[in-house]
Amino acid sequence: MAAQAANVIDAMNEAPVSRFHSKAIFVAGMGFFTDAYDLFIIGTATTLIAKSWHLDSKATSVGLINSMTLLGAFFGAILYGRLADRLGRKRIYGLEAAIMAIFALASALSPDLAFLVVCRFFLGLGVGGDYPVSAVLMSEYANRRNRGRLVGLVFAMQALGTIAGYVFGLTLLSAGIDHALVWRLLLGLGAIPSLAVLYMRRRMPESPRYLAWVQGREREAAASLAEFSEGTVAPALSGAQIRPYRMRLRQFLSDRRLMLMLLGTAGSWFVFDYAYYGNSVSAPLIVLSVLGKKATIEQSLALNLMIWVIAAVPGYYLACAFMDRIGHRRLQLIGFPAMGLAFLLIGVIPGVTTAVAPFLILFGISYFFAEFGPNTTTFVVSSEVYPTSVRTTGHGFSAGIAKLGAFIGVYLFPRISEALGVGGALEFSAAMAALGMALTALIPETSQVSLEELSGESRLLAGARGRITGAPVLAPTPAAT
Repeated sequence: MAAQAANVIDAMNEAPVSRFHSKAIFVAGMGFFTDAYDLFIIGTATTLIAKSWHLDSKATSVGLINSMTLLGAFFGAILYGRLADRLGRKRIYGLEAAIMAIFALASALSPDLAFLVVCRFFLGLGVGGDYPVSAVLMSEYANRRNRGRLVGLVFAMQALGTIAGYVFGLTLLSAGIDHALVWRLLLGLGAIPSLAVLYMRRRMPESPRYLAWVQGREREAAASLAEFSEGTVAPALSGAQIRPYRMRLRQFLSDRRLMLMLLGTAGSWFVFDYAYYGNSVSAPLIVLSVLGKKATIEQSLALNLMIWVIAAVPGYYLACAFMDRIGHRRLQLIGFPAMGLAFLLIGVIPGVTTAVAPFLILFGISYFFAEFGPNTTTFVVSSEVYPTSVRTTGHGFSAGIAKLGAFIGVYLFPRISEALGVGGALEFSAAMAALGMALTALIPETSQVSLEELSGESRLLAGARGRITGAPVLAPTPAAT
C-alpha cells in the first residue's frame, strides 16, 4: 500500500518548477512583505509617536511598542504551527493574513499607548502564524533540487516590504504631512498587502505531502500534485491507500533526535533574531545617533533605504540563487561570522560610531551577510528537517523562539545603547553571532536532499521499493482516531 505514496512523493521530489510555484511564491511572499513592513516600520513610527504623545520614558515606551509585535509572533508561530499540523495547512492559510490586516488598521486608530501596545501584540499573532504555514507549504510544494531557492524567494519578499516602509515614510514626511498623521498612515498601510492576497490564499491547494502522509488521502494528493504541476506530473494510482500516521506533540517533545534538531534550528534562529531585530527595528534611531543632534528623521530614513538597497537586497537574492549549490547549512556558517565581525568592528574601532561613512559601510556589510546567511537559511532549514506530521509544529517552535529572541533584542537594545553606546550594543550582537555558529553545528545539511530523507520517512518509501536507503529512522505512529 505504501508503494502508491512512494509514487506521489517521488513525483513531487522530481516535479519541474512550474507557473504554480511562481504563483505560490507570490501568494506566500506577500505575507512576508507585510510581516517585514509591519515589523520594521514601527521603528520609524515610534520616533514620531514619542514626539506626538510626549512619552515620559522614551527608552521604555519605545522599546515596548517596538517589541510587542514580536512577543505576539512568539505565541502566534507556536499556536498556528501546531494547528496547521492538526487541521491541515490550507485551513489555517489566510487566517493569519486576516489577523494582520485587522490589527494593522486598529493600530493606526490607536487613541493611546495601551491600546497601541495591545493591537501590536495581536498583530504579532498573525505575523507569527504566517511563518510556519507559508514556509512549510512552499517547502512541501517544492522539488528536491530547487527547494532552497523556492522557499528562500518567499522569505526574500521581506526585503521589498522593508524598502516599502522606508519609501512610504520618506514620501509622507517629505510631503509635509503632520507627523501625528504620518505614523497612523504608515501603520494602516500594512493592511493593504494582507487583504490583497487573502482570497488567493484560501484557494491554494492543500499540500500533497500532508494529504498523503498524514491523512492517507492519496488520490487527493495526486490530484493536488497534478494541479500545481499543471498536469505535467500525474502519478499512477491503484486505488490502495496507506495508513495515515501522526506524531503526537508529547512524542515530538520527548524524541531526543528531534529535540537536538530543535535546539539547532530554534537556538541559532533565536540568537540571530536577537542581534538582527534589535539593530533593524532600532536602525532609524541608530543612524540618527551617528549623524548627530542636527540630523532629521528624513535623513535617517534615506540612509537606511540606501543600506537596504545596496547591501540587504542583494544579500537576500544571492542567497536564493546560490544556497542550493553552496548548501543551506554551509551558507548559514558563512553568514554568521561575517555578520558578527562587522558588528565587532563597529564596537571596537575608535570613532566609528561618530564617523558616518565608515559606520555605514560596516553596518551595510552586516546586513549583507545577515541576508546572505542566517536570516534566510534559518527560515528555510526549519521547514525541511521535521517529519510531515510535525513539520509546521517544528517550524512554529523554531520561529516562535526566534521571535522571543527578537522581542528581547528590540526591547533591550535602546537600554543597552543608553548604557554602553551603539558600539557596545553591537559588540554584544557579535557575541550572539558567535553562539549562532556553534548551534548551527547541530543542523544537518539539507540542500539537494528530499524532505523524506531528512525526516526519516524515506524508510517507508524504501520499504515500498523493496530496498533499504540507510536514512535515519523515525518510527511513525498511527493517526489518532
